Amino acid sequence: MLASALVGATAGARSMTPLAAVSLASAAGRLPEQEGRMKWLANPWVAAGTAALALGELYGDKMKSAPDRIVPAGLAARLATGAIAGASLARPEEKRTGAWAGATAAVLASFPTWLARKQTMVKHGQTKTGLIEDALIVGAAALVVGLGARALSR
Repeated sequence: MLASALVGATAGARSMTPLAAVSLASAAGRLPEQEGRMKWLANPWVAAGTAALALGELYGDKMKSAPDRIVPAGLAARLATGAIAGASLARPEEKRTGAWAGATAAVLASFPTWLARKQTMVKHGQTKTGLIEDALIVGAAALVVGLGARALSR
C-alpha cells in the first residue's frame, strides 16, 4: 500500500502526472499483468492521452490564470487520479484499499504542496517554482511507479 499512497501523494501537486506515469508504465509492459489490473491503462492511446494531459497541466501551471490546486474541482481531479493510480499499484485483492490510499494521499498532499508553492513563489516567481516542482513530482511519480512495479512482480 505504500506505493499506492506515494503515487497518490504526487497527485497532490500535479493531478495528471501519476495517472500518466502508471499508464505509460502499463503500456510499456513494466507493470505486471495480473487478474484485476486496470487493462485500459495499458492501451497506447490512453497512455498517449494521459501523457498529453499531464504535459498540458505542466504548461498550464505556470500561467497566471491557473487556479489553485485546492479549489473543489482541483481536489476532485486529484482524488480521482490518485485513486486510479493508487489502485493500479495495488495487488488485485487490495485494489480498493490502494484506491483509498491513493485518493486520501492526493487530497492530503494538496494542501502542504500548495502552501509551499505559494510561499516560494513570493521570492522566486511562478515559473521557476513551478519548474522545480514539476521536476520533483515527475521524478517522484516515475520512481514510485518503478518501485511499485518491482514490488508487484514479486
